Amino acid sequence: MKILVAIKQVPDTATQVKVGGDGKSIDTAGITWIVSPYDEYAVEEALRIKEKRGQGEVVAISLGPDRVREALRSCLAMGCDRAIHLNDAAWSAVDTLATARALAAVVTQEAPQLVLCGRQAIDDDMGAVTAQLAELLGWPCAYWIMEEAVDADGKTVRAARQVEGGLEVFDLPLPAVLAAQKGLNEPRYPTLKGIMGAKKKEIKDVKAADLGLGAEPAQLAVLGLEALPPRPPGRIIEGDVPSAVKELVRALREDAKAI
Repeated sequence: MKILVAIKQVPDTATQVKVGGDGKSIDTAGITWIVSPYDEYAVEEALRIKEKRGQGEVVAISLGPDRVREALRSCLAMGCDRAIHLNDAAWSAVDTLATARALAAVVTQEAPQLVLCGRQAIDDDMGAVTAQLAELLGWPCAYWIMEEAVDADGKTVRAARQVEGGLEVFDLPLPAVLAAQKGLNEPRYPTLKGIMGAKKKEIKDVKAADLGLGAEPAQLAVLGLEALPPRPPGRIIEGDVPSAVKELVRALREDAKAI
């Protein structure tokens, strides 16, 4: 069974993000880049499916500049068999739909039985590529899955997502696209053996022309980014407890409008 996992490289959650000089992008100087955490759940689930079935291939794929190879190498260190890097100037300013088109072209060439993604990337929180990819492929799609099980014949997958009071369960025919949610599994840490072995695994560079695609104007554009306003200083209420409580309640009701 072949499983393709789409991942995105994003700034580390601990990175102090600053708006770039153009006012439309972030300043990438000094940023540490990682695999988007939700995508790690997708990678882990793909590896578990392969291990449970005792055979198969897990292929990681990502779109972006040269630095994206580091994220793909991390996936290879976790256990993915090979990786595909969509790296072309034609994709330098793509939106989610153009990204989905590029991924769909690769999926058509690779012909996997299952595509796994994270529910959303943590940088822009769009959460759109998975559904767009499934629509372009004409495949069924399930989002925010907390459980999944591929049947023994590899013809259907049972996916469950959390709803209030329980799980909502879907049986989907394969091939299908699933979006992983936190709680689906616990992503493994790459071992030293895995890190060393990842250096020998293939990362295939793919250009737009290889997929029969060209540059297309983005249908979604960022008009501007703004930093959060500075946080106002805190206030310490002096006095005895009864008086302080009364003043706190008044401040919350009249000043902060919180109650």
